[in-house]
This record gives sequence, C-alpha cells and structure tokens, in this order.
Amino acid sequence: MSEQPLNPTTAAAPEPEAATTVTGSATGSTAADAAAPAGPAADEAAALRAASFERARRLRQEPRFPGGPAADPAGSHHERRIRSFQPRRSRVTTGQQDALERLWPKWGLDIDGKRVLDLDQLFDGLPVVLEIGFGMGEATAQMAADDPGTGILAVDVHTPGQGNLLGLADKAGSTNVRVANGDAVILLREMLAPESLDGLRVYFPDPWPKARHHKRRLIQPEFLDLVAPVLKPGAIIHCATDWEPYAEQMLEVLTAHPRFANTEADGGYAPRPAFRPLTRFEGQGLDKGHVVHDLLFARI
Repeated sequence: MSEQPLNPTTAAAPEPEAATTVTGSATGSTAADAAAPAGPAADEAAALRAASFERARRLRQEPRFPGGPAADPAGSHHERRIRSFQPRRSRVTTGQQDALERLWPKWGLDIDGKRVLDLDQLFDGLPVVLEIGFGMGEATAQMAADDPGTGILAVDVHTPGQGNLLGLADKAGSTNVRVANGDAVILLREMLAPESLDGLRVYFPDPWPKARHHKRRLIQPEFLDLVAPVLKPGAIIHCATDWEPYAEQMLEVLTAHPRFANTEADGGYAPRPAFRPLTRFEGQGLDKGHVVHDLLFARI
C-alpha cells in the first residue's frame, strides 16, 4: 500500500465524516504526527530508552577491574566546573591488568572526597610529594627508585598508566609509591590536611594550546590557592613544560601569587634538576625542537 499522506481536500464527497474521522485519528494529518508513537507503544519505547540509559550510567560507574580503580570515584559530587583533564579509556595490557588486580588494593586509592588521608600512615612516616599527571609512570617509577626516602602520591585518571606505574614500582622493589585515581582538585580541596605535603610536581601538563581552551590549563591562580595551604612552608612546587606560551603563563601566575617565591635569583626559569629524569614525552618534544622549561617555586 502507498504511504502517501492523506489530503482531506481530496476525500470522497459522499463520505465527508469518514474523511474527517481519519484525519483526526491516531495517524494524524502531518508527517510529524504520523511518526510519533502513541499509547502503550510509546510507553514501552520510553521504558526501553530509560533502561538503556541506566545500564550505560552503571557501566560508567563500575570499575573495569573488580577491586581496582573506580570509573568515577567522586561521581556523587556532580560538580559543574571546568576541568584540566579528559578521562579516556584505552586498551589495558595483560601486564597492566595483572598489576592493577594484585597491587591496587595495597598501593591504590580512589579520590572520592569522602575522607582526609593520613599520609603518615599511608607512607610509613616518609615525607610526601604529590605528582599530578604521570602518564605511563616511567619517570615517576625512576624517581621513586632513586629516592626511596620520599613518598610519591601520584595522581592520574588513565587506567593503563596506573597499571603500568604499579607494575614498574613492583618490579623495582619500590614501596614508596601510591597511585591515586581521580580529580586532583578534589584531592587538594577535600582529602589533604593543611601543611601535609613536602612538594608538588606537575610535569608536562596538557598545554591546551587553543586560546578558547586556556581556561582549562591546570596552573591558574585558583589552583595555586588550593595548593598553598596543603604544602609545608618551604615546600617546592616544580613545574615543567615544553610549550613556550604555557611556560610563560606558569611563570607569570606563580610569580604573582603571594604564597610562592621563585627559587631563581633572576626570577626566571630553573635548570632541570638532576632528580627529574628525562621523560619519553620530553624526548619527543626535544626531537621536535621544543625547549623545555622548569620552574621551581617555594611555598612561603
């Protein structure tokens, strides 16, 4: 049968009431009305959509590995704010999965915003440095192995990197690394005691190069306002980037903040400290001709 729309003006003259009845029926007189389901069928379709959305929501909240990092550890916050990172899922290797399953219960924690961490207990009394964004963890694992007397609380949201860092630390016999999963802003704001950190490291954060995305950059005055109270007096915030405009912004923002002072007498960039290893990402930037800048500022 043809699916041509009914035109009331062409209905048979002897049956005007029938034409009117059909036009006003559930089939409707327009294509939009004809396409819209009604009655029990519409209710069933709506129920199926709602069930599908609920299944997708639960999947987003479930950990990929039982007992491992949560998919959305602070989901209860439902915060509407600009973030400096974009969570992404990618393939987890067999070795990374094994490390997550074996070591997360011992060395991993979710940033859920529900408690204040006891860093003395977590690191057996070691001084603790926070590292935000560690990628695949190679540099973090090396720094932990080179300085076993310092605890490293390493934060990231990338599951393969979390598993890789745990595996590297375990292979090196390092017990001074803890991997935190989630938003560093929630960690700083809600889960760290005042003056509990001996340092902060932010190496090669996303530069967000487009002008309209600059607001997503991590090193901003508001971020430093969160950092300053949880750092001990004299603690060092150490940033590194190979993106020149971002380095300039970092220098400007850190210099202007009243709670931080540049460790360089000339007020400029610092040489790369010996304890910061050359990262794979840094090597890629150098190969492209990028200049890497380090900034070291002390908490006043």
